[in-house]
Amino acid sequence: MTNEKGKMPAYLGDEKVIELVLDGDLDAFALLLERHENLVSRLVAAHVPTEHVAEVAHEVFIRAYRSLPGYKPVKPFCNWLTTVALRCCNDFWRKQYRNKEAPVCDMSEDGQRWLDTALAADSAEVFETLARQRELREILDTVLARLSPLDRMVLSLTYLEEHTTKETADMLGISVPNVKVRAFRAKRKLKVFLKRYGIQGEEHEA
Repeated sequence: MTNEKGKMPAYLGDEKVIELVLDGDLDAFALLLERHENLVSRLVAAHVPTEHVAEVAHEVFIRAYRSLPGYKPVKPFCNWLTTVALRCCNDFWRKQYRNKEAPVCDMSEDGQRWLDTALAADSAEVFETLARQRELREILDTVLARLSPLDRMVLSLTYLEEHTTKETADMLGISVPNVKVRAFRAKRKLKVFLKRYGIQGEEHEA
């Protein structure tokens, strides 16, 4: 179903486009990709290293295409696609995961120098001063790398992105009790690591 220029009509809703794809119009999937590629890129960029965003985002759409027959329009397609994207991110970390030691060797040279300086600080006050001198994202990623892939995703979604336990459970395909247990466990591990270096985090409820 295309117009005179050979393109899908932009007014078609996602559900109608999906019907066309499932009926054999493979070109219709390009419209879904065009509509949602920014959403997927933002989601993936928030959960995997920058250099891997493109490949993981590509995997999201491959998996979405293959899983499309199982999509049920009980919720918006973008919600379903968000779940697919987050599970791809979790799978990425599962593949990368080797042990619970932080991969400091994978940090940039600048990041390694900063971390070496910060960890050599004589006091918590000095460390906190250093911490305020630069973005802590790379350091946070290093700390998160000490968690299992699923614990990392749970912690990121519940504490960093402030999703509810129900939302996190739905997006990751696990139970609410599982989310609560993993969030508590991950938060405790993170708190122990941060306290070791004099960084005091605020208490949050799951």
